[in-house]
Amino acid sequence: MTEPVLSIRNLTVDIPTRRGLFKPVENVSYDIRPGEIRGVVGESGAGKSMTGNAVIGLLDPPARIAEGEIWLNGRRIDQLDAEEKRKIRGKEIAMIFQDPLTSLNPLFTVGAQLVETIQLHLGLNQADAKKRAIDLLDRVRIPNPEERFDQYPHQFSGGMRQRVVIALALCSEPSVIVADEPTTALDVSVQAQVLDLIKELARERQVGVILVTHDMGVIADTTDQVTVMYSGRVVEQGATAQILGAPQHEYTKSLIAAVPRPQVKLHRFPQVSYGGRETTFKIEDLARNWDRSTTSQSGTLLQVEGLTKRFLSKGALLPSRREYFTAVDNVSFDIKDGEVFGLVGESGSGKSTVARMIATLYPVDGGKITFDGEEMTAMDKEGIARYRRQIQMIFQDPYSSLNPRMSVGDIVAEPLIHHKILPRAEVGARVRELLDRVGLASDAHRKYPHEFSGGQRQRISIARALATQPRFLICDEPTSALDVSIQAQILNILKDLQEYLGLTMLFISHDLPVVRQMCDRVGVMRQGKLVEVQETGALFENPQSDYTRELLDLMPRLEQLSEEEFAGLREQG
Repeated sequence: MTEPVLSIRNLTVDIPTRRGLFKPVENVSYDIRPGEIRGVVGESGAGKSMTGNAVIGLLDPPARIAEGEIWLNGRRIDQLDAEEKRKIRGKEIAMIFQDPLTSLNPLFTVGAQLVETIQLHLGLNQADAKKRAIDLLDRVRIPNPEERFDQYPHQFSGGMRQRVVIALALCSEPSVIVADEPTTALDVSVQAQVLDLIKELARERQVGVILVTHDMGVIADTTDQVTVMYSGRVVEQGATAQILGAPQHEYTKSLIAAVPRPQVKLHRFPQVSYGGRETTFKIEDLARNWDRSTTSQSGTLLQVEGLTKRFLSKGALLPSRREYFTAVDNVSFDIKDGEVFGLVGESGSGKSTVARMIATLYPVDGGKITFDGEEMTAMDKEGIARYRRQIQMIFQDPYSSLNPRMSVGDIVAEPLIHHKILPRAEVGARVRELLDRVGLASDAHRKYPHEFSGGQRQRISIARALATQPRFLICDEPTSALDVSIQAQILNILKDLQEYLGLTMLFISHDLPVVRQMCDRVGVMRQGKLVEVQETGALFENPQSDYTRELLDLMPRLEQLSEEEFAGLREQG
């Protein structure tokens, strides 16, 4: 058998705290062989990323490797000093981070960052380094690489930024790549391209890959081996087919059961119950005090007609020389009262731009938006304020959508104060009530966002969105950054809101199985245009457009559960 390119032996990471020694990684062992992709799965806080950071030498102090060994190409690397680790980091072992925006310097062009990395590790001159950089951009399927070379990270979509990060990781032809949630924020088409690229690297260049992900479909489609982690420990590992097809540990079974399926629609998502951690969402208490006196007279709450949005792509002093990019092109659809309407499509298709125009975060360049019979684009200032109170938004990233300098209590209170919904003296009690209803502790209002996990932060976002008792909720990728167990909690909350409170929702997601579970009807967008609208079941079973069929074909699938097990899931739902 081929010798491992990377060996992790009994790895334990310690973090000293005021309450004692915390061990986020404890006694973890596995090997990576040349050309092998090992998936590492588990909930947030399981120790997946911490293990990867320890391997590449990026543990943040005071975290440290307390026990164990890490071997790379037959050389022990965990005992190297900082300078020696810096020499192998990027050259022999590279990392693809979850958020490409934090991996790329916004002040430098993409080309400059690639050239710098290539010159650092390979010692090429400027001309040769630029030629190699353009070749790398082409290899990761960036269109027009010569032109894109001189552009900045903000000029790329999320999927293209992630491909640039992969190009950076490939600069020195490393023998091991640690990919930490590389496809989390990507739509299925770009995700498929990124995963195909990773598989190609492993197969053709014999690169060993550690693929940290919470997407079990990605695990099924991409990996050869799987390691399942819970609370810092490995609970199960082995060949992918064996782990997903016949899991032995209760936690693994629970994780797989929580994955949304495109084949069957459940009333509720099974939650990961291993470890006794349950989240209580007090929907009955919330519904009791909810004002549901206003309903749409026509049955259609929101109507979008000929919606168009252009962005300046090239500035000039003379208006005639300016160039514009049409992000949304003549889009029309309606959303019925109490309906969950989904929007899907690849990165850059215009989904989020449509949502931001509906939420009045972007001005409308063409067309109109009608809410409950009143045209939003013709409203005066008072009308817009009234409209904004009835429409709230839950954003994709619970880390950046909450102000880190404000307490959670002030964050949830802000819409109540802005819209003058309650007297100041009553705001604090309402805030504590809302936080309690979404399952957060009684003292949550005193804390700050950094003191909460990703799932808890998204529940704070939901509490803030519910503060004004809106009629319409825009959910822009609300679970894309969350693992499957927390995703199940948040999606169950959204299902309850729609069922008990009669909320109407626009649900934007690149996760097609989640869309299958959540939405009544789905619109498919491509390059700013709406190419198809159907009821959800019909769209998944009989798509009308070639593009929709392509998206469905690219969807990662977890097919291992039998029909009997699906029936068991239905009973749980």
